[in-house]
Amino acid sequence: MILTMAWRNIWRNRTRSIVIMLSVAIGMLAGTVVLALYKGMMQGRVRTVIDTETAHLQLHHPAFSKDYHPSFVLPETDRFLSTLPGIIHVSHRSIVQGMLVTPTGSAGVEIYGIIPEQENPVSALDRKITAGKSFSSGNSHEIIVGKKLAGKMKLKTGSKLVLTFTDSSNYLVSAAFRVCGLYQSANAPRDELMVYTPKAVLNELLLTGNSCHETAILLQHDERLDSVQTALKKAFPSLLVENWKEITPETELMVKTVDEYSYIIMAIILFALAFGVLNTMLMSVLERTREIGMMMALGTSGTRIFLLILAETLILTIAGTPAGLAAAYFITGYFGKYGLDLSGMGEDMMASFGYSTMIYPSFPGEKLSGIVIMIAATAVLSALLPALKALRMQPVDSLRR
Repeated sequence: MILTMAWRNIWRNRTRSIVIMLSVAIGMLAGTVVLALYKGMMQGRVRTVIDTETAHLQLHHPAFSKDYHPSFVLPETDRFLSTLPGIIHVSHRSIVQGMLVTPTGSAGVEIYGIIPEQENPVSALDRKITAGKSFSSGNSHEIIVGKKLAGKMKLKTGSKLVLTFTDSSNYLVSAAFRVCGLYQSANAPRDELMVYTPKAVLNELLLTGNSCHETAILLQHDERLDSVQTALKKAFPSLLVENWKEITPETELMVKTVDEYSYIIMAIILFALAFGVLNTMLMSVLERTREIGMMMALGTSGTRIFLLILAETLILTIAGTPAGLAAAYFITGYFGKYGLDLSGMGEDMMASFGYSTMIYPSFPGEKLSGIVIMIAATAVLSALLPALKALRMQPVDSLRR
C-alpha cells in the first residue's frame, strides 16, 4: 500500500521527478566513469611495473640491496627454476652503481648487464628502443641509454662515453662504451637512471665470472605469485626473495590509496545529488500539506507517514541508478577495448609519474555493492528533513491551509 501511494505521488509532477532521476543517472554515470578511469590507471601502472620493470619476483643476495657491492652475487638457480611450474621467463642481471661521464658532464647511473635474449621477454627492452638498435654481440662495449638521460647528457646513437665504477675487489674501473640505442619507457625517472650493457662485458670488468646480482622472474599468471614465492623461499632460504609489491611498495600504496579515494569521490557526488533530492521532497511535502493533515486526522501513524516519504525518496534516488550504471558500463567497455589517449595532458608529465598516456578504463564491478549502499544511505538522509517536516504538522492547522 505504501509503495503504491509513493509511486503515484512521484508522478504527480512528472517533469520534476524525471529531472531528479536524470540527475541521479548522470551523477552515477560521472562517478562510475571516474572510478573506472582510476581503476584502469592503477591496473595499467601495475602491469607496467610487472611486465616492463620488476617482473613478478626478484632474487638477490640479502646484503646486495644495502650497498650494491659487486661481490654479493647469486648462486646457481637455473636448475631449480626450470622445474618450478608457473614460470615463463627468467632474466639474470649484473648490476653496479657508477658514474656516466661524457665531455658535457657526468651523471650517477645504475648499470645493468643483461643478456638480450633473456631480458627482452621479461622487461620488453627491445620494444622500448626508439633510436638505434640493441647490442650487435654479447662481447661488444655497447650501451643502451634512456632517452631522457641522453637528452640531459647530449648523447645520441654512436656517441662515446665512459663508465666508472668499483669492481668486486674494490678497485676503481673505467671503461669506454659506444651508444648503440636509446630507449624510452613509461617511467621517466627510471629512464634517467638505468643504462644497459652486455652482461659478459660488465662481468669481465667486475671480475664476477658468469654470475649475476639479480634474477627477475616472470610468471604465467599473477595468481601464482604467492605459491611461487613460497617455493623459492624454501628452496633458497639464504636469498632475498621479493615480489613486485615488496620491491615497489609505493605502487601498492598508490593502488590502495586510489581505491579509498574512489569512494570519497563517489560520496562527494552523492552528497551534491542529495540536495536536489531533498529540495524535491520538501516541495512535495509542502504541496501536500492538506493531504498529509487529512491522513493524520484519519489515524495514519507517524511511522507510516515517514515510510511513505522514505519510499518516495528511495524510488526517486534508485530509479536513475540503473540507467547511469548501464551507460557507464557501455562507455567504459568501449574505452576499455580501444583505450583512452591522454597524451593531450602531456606525455612527459604522465611519464614522470610512471603512467602511460594510453589508459584502458575498467568497470568497477567489485564496488557496485558499496555504491548501492551509499545510494540507499543518500536516500535515507535526504528523506529525514522532509519526513520530520511532515511529522511536525498539526492535523488541524494543515487542514485549514
